[in-house]
Amino acid sequence: MTEMELYKLWCEKATEDTDLQTELAGIKDNIDDINDRFYRDLEFGTGGLRGVIGAGTNRMNIYTVRRATQGFADYLNQEYSSPSVAVSYDSRIKSDVFSKAAAEVLAANGIKVYIYPCLEPTPCLSFAVRALGCQGGIMVTASHNPAKYNGYKVYGDDGCQITLRGAEIILGKINSLDMFTGVKHSSFDEELAKGNISYIGDDVMEDFYSHVLAEGINTDLCASSGLKVVYTPLNGTGNKPVREILKRLGITDVTVVKEQENPDGNFTTCPYPNPEIREALEVGLKYCREIKPDLLLATDPDCDRVGIAVPDGDGYALFSGNEVGAMLLEYICEQRIKKGTMPKNPVAVKTIVTTDIVNLIGKEYGVEIIDVLTGFKFIGEQIGLLEEKGEEKRYIFGFEESYGYLSGSYVRDKDAVNASMLICEMAAYYRTQGISLLQAREKMYEKYGVFYQTLHSFTFEGESGMNKMADIMADLRNNIPAEVGGLKVIRFDDYKTGISKDIVSGTETTLTLPKSDVLAFFLEGGSKAIVRPSGTEPKIKTYFTATASTHEKAEALEAKLAGDFTKTMK
Repeated sequence: MTEMELYKLWCEKATEDTDLQTELAGIKDNIDDINDRFYRDLEFGTGGLRGVIGAGTNRMNIYTVRRATQGFADYLNQEYSSPSVAVSYDSRIKSDVFSKAAAEVLAANGIKVYIYPCLEPTPCLSFAVRALGCQGGIMVTASHNPAKYNGYKVYGDDGCQITLRGAEIILGKINSLDMFTGVKHSSFDEELAKGNISYIGDDVMEDFYSHVLAEGINTDLCASSGLKVVYTPLNGTGNKPVREILKRLGITDVTVVKEQENPDGNFTTCPYPNPEIREALEVGLKYCREIKPDLLLATDPDCDRVGIAVPDGDGYALFSGNEVGAMLLEYICEQRIKKGTMPKNPVAVKTIVTTDIVNLIGKEYGVEIIDVLTGFKFIGEQIGLLEEKGEEKRYIFGFEESYGYLSGSYVRDKDAVNASMLICEMAAYYRTQGISLLQAREKMYEKYGVFYQTLHSFTFEGESGMNKMADIMADLRNNIPAEVGGLKVIRFDDYKTGISKDIVSGTETTLTLPKSDVLAFFLEGGSKAIVRPSGTEPKIKTYFTATASTHEKAEALEAKLAGDFTKTMK
């Protein structure tokens, strides 16, 4: 069907949500707006759905959610006998509506649904899948995207986001469904009364807290450390669980940013509720200037990522995800060895775009470092592989540069509740040793050298933008630059073809990771550039690592690397 035909069909059929009808009526004379909403189906990627909230096949609404959930239900009923699914949702606009819409479809397809009675973080969904013995999970969230977005992540029976194989099968089933006639759904309240939908009990959350606290190493020091914290949940799901964990640790001097305390999908004080960017932390930093805490914590809306800021002279310095992750790994290694709790043949896992300083830390403490593709589900997958061999206790830590961390095997996704505890514990420990987090970071760089990492994103909206991104990736793949930022390219890895090429010798080897549209340029001196299209946004992301003896030299080198790739993105 053409975009206009689809538009007319939606005007006729999409009548259950008055917001959609109002939106459709408002664009009746705007061809561009109609085309943007109907030129494609909202893509079901490897993690699930994500898109702008609104009317149309290319938007997040109850109809696209129902259709995707029907595909998921068909998959589950094909793979399992009497499957069940855990469901959770965050504070975003219509998250509660979409979670109930998904539950209604699952129940209508004979699938038992366990749903949290109120919004809860992504790690709590991953935990519930395994704790309740479910075969799948759905987390309604768009993570750290702006307020106009929503989405949902789909999970397998291991508590990880769905596998590549599973996603491919689900996508095929979704594509075979008519949006309005191919979906079964029922009444949430009626299914709840029948027992086909049940609310997840408090015992599951209590079990989750127990598992988080079990990951502590020096929790006994927290209460007496005098640590002062400012915390912002960025209007998301972290408010209750993060504060509860800090309370149980004995950290009582916690000031919550009032403007960002309660759930609010409009994110009025942080239009980009992403702790990776300074703008999201500005209100919290204002509190810091007045209260003078030892630490600012900021968790994103679904509480799977956490960012921090620490005192630096008269102001506060933000730490990158790479820096926090590397510091946590060294802290965990050093303290577990000291306390005799380090397992035999310990393993840490990171993504390929995450800092390589981890390799040096691993060598220092005898920890095997495993590299995986971007996406925390690949870290979770490694935990699962260890579990299959009865060796999950070998896993001590996993993280990705985008502020996601996990130190235990009790969940299979990044966990900002766990990470907030570890960060506070680390800060409390160093405080009792007379060392600030800023000083601890500098000691790490003195020991291993400066690794300066940055992420630059380039946005390409709409259909023309998608074509532009494909052209850029093809050009980089087919025309490998001789140098970047004045440094020679000595190796080129193409994860889509699975080939690694040594530029100096001309030899090629096969990469062992799954195929993915990622390009890595290894440069002389240990620096690196990695390029990949985002799996959830219309962006190309470029990751740079500049290695040098000082911060100043590393930052100057990074500027050259980024400058070369910025020209490529024009």
